Amino acid sequence: MAKIIRTATVAITLNDLLKGQLAYLNQSNEIIALSGEDHHLQAVRDREGVRTISVPMQRAISPIKDLISLIHLYQVFKKEKPTIVHSVSPKAGLLSMTAAYLAGVPIRMHMFTGLIFPAKKGLSHFLLLQLDRLLCAFATDIYPEGQGVRTDLYRYKVTRKPLSIIANGNITGVDTNYFTIPTGAEKESIRNSLKIMHSDYVFLYVGRLVGDKGINELISAFTAVSLQFEKTKLLIVGYLESELDPLKTETILAIETNEKIIFVGFQSDVRPYYAAADCLVLPSYREGFPNVLLQGGAMGLTSIVTDVNGSNEIIQEGITGKIIPVKNVQALNQAMQASIEQGKTTAEVQNQIREHICIHYNQDLVWKAVNSEYNRLLKRVKK
Repeated sequence: MAKIIRTATVAITLNDLLKGQLAYLNQSNEIIALSGEDHHLQAVRDREGVRTISVPMQRAISPIKDLISLIHLYQVFKKEKPTIVHSVSPKAGLLSMTAAYLAGVPIRMHMFTGLIFPAKKGLSHFLLLQLDRLLCAFATDIYPEGQGVRTDLYRYKVTRKPLSIIANGNITGVDTNYFTIPTGAEKESIRNSLKIMHSDYVFLYVGRLVGDKGINELISAFTAVSLQFEKTKLLIVGYLESELDPLKTETILAIETNEKIIFVGFQSDVRPYYAAADCLVLPSYREGFPNVLLQGGAMGLTSIVTDVNGSNEIIQEGITGKIIPVKNVQALNQAMQASIEQGKTTAEVQNQIREHICIHYNQDLVWKAVNSEYNRLLKRVKK
């Protein structure tokens, strides 16, 4: 059995994205999960049955702290002597690939789950682009989530190395046995608990509450929509980040004071909230291959998304949802109005949406593809 270390900047990434996957992969090889230590890493350790290692890493650029993290990673890799180091988030990718190269790890894999630099300008764009190029220089194998990310990596000349897409793009896949179309009784039960009326049309957002997720635009558009349509609600599931990309003050105020906006914070189990919704909204500035669209789709939800990587690959315009321009409040407003006017999604359309997700993004397909890729790379080392 080979030793494989999976790394992420923060443990919530391992806990959320790789739920069940690490335990599956651990049957064939020794899997170690590495990130900063917190209750999420403890959850990974307990649920997946894998060994964990704590190395604190910062999402924001911090030269001194990043250097300390790099030294710790190098020490871990020299001690553990893994055959593969596989990173799945930007900062962990840069630090892990660099440290693994210096430590002589033969296979250094990085998954680009989204690109930050295309949405930035000026010095920030230049710096982030150079860091991604450095990451790719130290990695032996690079995997974009979806065709859009792959195209951008080549278009911006981030790397000239071959880029492989595992399965159909998503690193996680969706548990289609868990995320299923809810019964009418189930839908009404969760709505009642949230004080949502049967006749209300419910939009749902699931994810981090930061600027580049389009939350400012979402709140602005919904505020206008809610004035025109009395029986509508916006349900928000996720945690507020106030450091790297904070929301506007007026956005936070609207979330706190608008009676038609229901904010429930971070939830370890998001399925009930999909069940309560009529339409999923993801107005991001950038994405990799968003899991929320897979989960929502498996539960028969139509979606309104922006025309960004991943989202525009999952959603079929006019069939499984609506694709709108980025940062366009008016277009979002119009799409939400049209969704309300169209009414509740029929059972036939729900089944069509779910079938598309089940065929292309079932987690069993993804997990087997990751395991097959490990086996392919391990044969390369043995030659």
